[in-house]
Amino acid sequence: MPKSDFQTQAARRTARALLAWYQRHARDLPWRHTSDPYAIWVAEVMLQQTQVATVVSYWRRWMSELPDVASLAAAPMDRILRLWEGLGYYRRARHLHEAAAHILAHHRGRFPKQFEDILALPGVGRYTAGAISSIAFDQPSPVLDGNVIRVLARFCGIAGDPRRSATNQTLWGISAALVSAAHAMGEHCGALNQSLMELGATTCTARNAACSLCPVRRACVARRENRVESLPALPKRARPTQVREVAFVLQRQGRVLMRRRPKAGINAGLWEFPTSPLPHGATATAAARAQFGAQAHITPLMVVRHSITTRRISLIGVRVEAPRGLSAAPLLRGGRWCGPEVLAALPLARAHRRLAQGLSATRS
Repeated sequence: MPKSDFQTQAARRTARALLAWYQRHARDLPWRHTSDPYAIWVAEVMLQQTQVATVVSYWRRWMSELPDVASLAAAPMDRILRLWEGLGYYRRARHLHEAAAHILAHHRGRFPKQFEDILALPGVGRYTAGAISSIAFDQPSPVLDGNVIRVLARFCGIAGDPRRSATNQTLWGISAALVSAAHAMGEHCGALNQSLMELGATTCTARNAACSLCPVRRACVARRENRVESLPALPKRARPTQVREVAFVLQRQGRVLMRRRPKAGINAGLWEFPTSPLPHGATATAAARAQFGAQAHITPLMVVRHSITTRRISLIGVRVEAPRGLSAAPLLRGGRWCGPEVLAALPLARAHRRLAQGLSATRS
């Protein structure tokens, strides 16, 4: 379906069908009960790369503890990271903090209304700015995330790779036509954009699309041409890499040694047990003895399996009673000895939090 034909002939009809469907079938999510741009912004950032079911409890806790821009800007980074702990992609939390400071400095603490000003916030891209401006301020700004790409590529039969510029711009154009049609009809722009997101998340899914429940199925090119499974034409994902690491849970007089990660890179600024790569064929016990000597008392703790991008990691935790001369070990420089209360308050990467919980369980 050519873009121009879609705009002139079908945009209003499609927008009406989507809005009617959304009104009946939208999930009851807490951030849909507010027009507060701050609350919507936090939700949209949390929802990047994260399932809705996971985000709900995080969003509620965040809004309870940091209810506005000023409280976010004033919060220490460790507190912010602790609230974010488990959501992953921690750069998002840092960008929220930076953006709150930007709003205080440039907008007198009031969340900006204009699309360009929202887009200028640290960590905010075109999709997030469009979502906030349409939902909070009823502006006809389009959105295009993974769910919307899937819906529009199938509906319009667009076969190109959506990551390529030409195809991506075509999809943005279709999204813009739909939200503009809703605006022209006096409908809420945010509701139209959320209808596309919702349809992709619940009905027009990547696998097992429920075409019989789709409000625009009669006009869907992919359904008519039996191409639902092949659209959108995304490139194949890279094969995952298997990785083994050992985490040394060093104990001394009821405390454990923690080390902070660098300010840049994966899990930047989070705390973790001292960790080292584990070569193929090596054992965690042997790695611990190589670090702390043959006389060190070492016992297995647990194995935590998790993923970071395309890496599938087996993190093997071992308990080590801290031997004398520990400060000389390069792996441990810059560490901090923490009791149970301090450990509970520090922001940890999810895998290391599970090790800490496993350690706590063995103590009780």
